[in-house]
Parts: sequence; C-alpha cells; structure tokens
Amino acid sequence: MLKNNLISLLEANKGNFISGQELADKLYVTRSAIWKVIKLLRMEGYNIEAVTNKGYRLAESNDIISVQSITPFLKGTAKQFRIDIRKSLSSTNTELKKLAASGEKAGLVLIANEQTAGKGRMGRSFYSPADSGIYMSVLLRPNLTSDKAVLLTSLVAVSVVKAIEQVSGITVGIKWVNDLFLDDKKIVGILTEGGIDMENGMLEYAVVGIGVNVFTENFPMEISNIATSVIDKANEKKFSRSLLAAEILNQLALDLPKLESMSHIPEYKKRSILIGKEIYVIKNSLQIPAVALDIDDNASLIVKYEDGKIETLSSNDVSIRRKI
Repeated sequence: MLKNNLISLLEANKGNFISGQELADKLYVTRSAIWKVIKLLRMEGYNIEAVTNKGYRLAESNDIISVQSITPFLKGTAKQFRIDIRKSLSSTNTELKKLAASGEKAGLVLIANEQTAGKGRMGRSFYSPADSGIYMSVLLRPNLTSDKAVLLTSLVAVSVVKAIEQVSGITVGIKWVNDLFLDDKKIVGILTEGGIDMENGMLEYAVVGIGVNVFTENFPMEISNIATSVIDKANEKKFSRSLLAAEILNQLALDLPKLESMSHIPEYKKRSILIGKEIYVIKNSLQIPAVALDIDDNASLIVKYEDGKIETLSSNDVSIRRKI
C-alpha cells in the first residue's frame, strides 16, 4: 500500500521536487520509510532523483506503466475501468479470455509491459518487446451477435486513432479491418476475440486486444519494412505510454455507447487507407487483384475484381494487402 501511494504522489508531481518530509507527512510514515521505498522503486526501474534540500522527483522521462501513472489521466466514465498491470504475459488476450470465461465482469483492462506470445489475426504474432509499446486487452460484454463483432473492432480502431492523434499530433489511417497505419507502415494491431452463446449466436463476452508500437526502434528483420512506431513520427511532441493508454480508455468510454447505432462507420470510412486503392484479396491461399470500392454499414469491405464481379467481404474469411 505504501509503495502504491508513494508512486501516486510522485506521478502526480512528475517533473517537480517534493520533499521527503512532505511525502512522509502525507503518507503517515517516517522519512526513513520513504527512503526505503524510493530505493525499492529505483531497483524496479523508476528514475527518481534525490537532491538535498529539495527532495525527490520522478523524472519526466520515466515511462513505467502503472495503475498510478494511468489513473490521473482518466476522464469521466473511463474512471470506471478496472486496470490490472502485469510485468509480462504470453498474451493479454489469452489471459483475459480465461478471466472472462470464469465470469469476470466487463470493464477489466489488462495491460502487460511485454508479451512473449502476442497475437494477431489469423494466427499471426504481434511483436511485443518490454518497455516499448502498449499491450492491452479490454473485457466487454456487448449486446452483439457474433457475426457483427467486426463492428466492435472497427469502433475500437476509430477510438485508438483519435487517441493517438490527441496525444501525439500525428495523423493515422485504418487498414481494414483491424490495423492502423502511418506512412504505409503498421503502428497498431487490434484483435477481437470472444465467447459465443451457441443457442442464440450472441457474444457472451468480447476481449479486444490493442497493441501499439510506441517506442520500438529495432524491429525484427522480417517486419522492419512494414512496421513503425508512434514516437518516430510524433513531431517531437512529448508523451508517455501511460498518457496514451489513458487516452485510449477515454476514447473507448466515449465511443462504446455508440456501438449499436453504428455512428462510428462514417469516421471509419473517412480514415480508410484502402478505399479507391488497388489491393490483393487473399483467400484460400490465393492472391486476387481487386479494387476496394467502399465499406458498408456493417464494416464489411466491398471490392471489385478484374472480371467486374463485386463482392462484400467479411473479416472472417479473407485478409487484404495493398498493392505497392
């Protein structure tokens, strides 16, 4: 408890000195107890400066994600999210699905500093190194049939776009159905998974995973040409992972009540980097040339093939690649 309360005070005064005596008084402990916890936090990676006659200061460059670092930035109904931070997980989606299946209530947000087996669509992996990105999953229990789950994915994509633009000042596009791109390179992946009531086809729960490349500089060779990070393009605007994570939750809290009205679809279409572009539809291992014509009100992609055939694609059976 003392440790968490001290982190909260340091985060609230981030970049400013606060005396050891003031910390001790506010937390009803001795200065010696404060010093012991400061040493512990430093061992955990917190960049805490100590200056005689000034006190302690959490450096502005400190970017350890914690409940205490996220909470001050939450607004309105976003404060109702319950946040659980883990140092390392194989996959936040995998862990949260287990909790959902055991009856966990909606609104739980699971965040890991790293994922050892991050997941993407169609069995792909998501590169998730420590201290570099935001790897979070949100548990929801929407009133939605399983075949409409893409509406949830598309809404979350819009929310994350707005959050990134709010804190970084960069403009981000959406590649149908679940990836966010910047300068033709991926910066965010979104994966929606869930449990289905087999009698009525309704979602019993949905777990939405959001992976953001924030600070990653050295991507593995196999993705170095197709991935980038937010900080590389942020126009020197300073922000932390905690601020961005909080803003994503703020936007979700604003947008999720609009899910059934589908009012996010115009914004989703506006942000599309595919509409009007030549693409490849990848289906059953075949790569078929087409043009992306539009996105309908169900967030399905409408394409036209070279033979003139027009098809409405669901996200379940295809993947899309832009022609370069």
